[in-house]
Amino acid sequence: MNAALHPAEVLYRGEKPFPALPACEHYAGSEKNLRKALQLQVELAIDERSVFDITGDCEDGAPAGREAEHAGMIADLLLDPANRHGRFGARIHDVTHAHWRADLEIIVGRAGSRLSYVVLPKVACADDALTQIEALDDLRARHGIARDIPVHVLIETPGALHEAWKIAALPHVETIDFGLMDFVSAHHGAIPGSAMRSPGQFTHPLVVRAKCEIAAAALGNGVVPAHNVTTELNDPDIVRDDAQRARREFGFLRMWSIHPRQIQPIVEAMRPDFAEVTEASGILLAAQNAHWGPIAWQGKLHDRASYRYYWELLRRAHATGAALPAEARNRFFNFGAEGNH
Repeated sequence: MNAALHPAEVLYRGEKPFPALPACEHYAGSEKNLRKALQLQVELAIDERSVFDITGDCEDGAPAGREAEHAGMIADLLLDPANRHGRFGARIHDVTHAHWRADLEIIVGRAGSRLSYVVLPKVACADDALTQIEALDDLRARHGIARDIPVHVLIETPGALHEAWKIAALPHVETIDFGLMDFVSAHHGAIPGSAMRSPGQFTHPLVVRAKCEIAAAALGNGVVPAHNVTTELNDPDIVRDDAQRARREFGFLRMWSIHPRQIQPIVEAMRPDFAEVTEASGILLAAQNAHWGPIAWQGKLHDRASYRYYWELLRRAHATGAALPAEARNRFFNFGAEGNH
């Protein structure tokens, strides 16, 4: 076996690759705020890669009665030169809303080639999500869009949580997202309002159960679990702490932002530690030199089982803009290697 083989070629043959996504998903509804987010995306980019995604909100962001105009605005922004990095998705209305099909028709029909993903909110069950996924596929075929358009499914009801594993296994699903505030509200007062924020959101048993189930269902099906928003807008330390707890205690690899001040703390918290990145780089470089056979590293045995762990860690570091040792960056992430695998 050639020592120069990329880890993705060796470690995941025949398996669906795990999505390599930015660790932060920033929501905005108005054209003004979306344009600000697009500019910030450029300013914070590292090596011409965006460190966060932008989601144009057709659900909560659209004024009542002006849904078509709002969806058209998002389609126009997708095609705008300001969308330099192409990491821009859209949240449509839920399946019970009269305008959800029109949202898709307008956005996919006009700008599907530039649409990074579609967010499906308030699904009550797997069939709700499948209905919208099939409509998306029909539109892709009608408009000649050959590539898949990934789907992000928002779980914010007890029914959807019950079917989280089915939802995560549906076609084109790329992330499973937790909608904390709607989830708490759906329990008819049985869960206190304190569970909508920290520390209650990490300690109330029903919320903890939901987060664990969503993360397990997502990771078990090879999709990314995305954590709910933090309502704190002014204190970056609270945002950073919430993101760290989401990653370290619950396995979430991505988190929503609802204000530009939240983006950087989320990205920093989701970024692997420098020591972890250095260790992962050393192990993977040695493994590649050994033709991906077992190695001894600092007195410990490593083989393909641990290589997979360290490769995912290194991919996450790269996606969050962490500094990588030069040799690891050159071997594993140059010449489009990451995108090709």
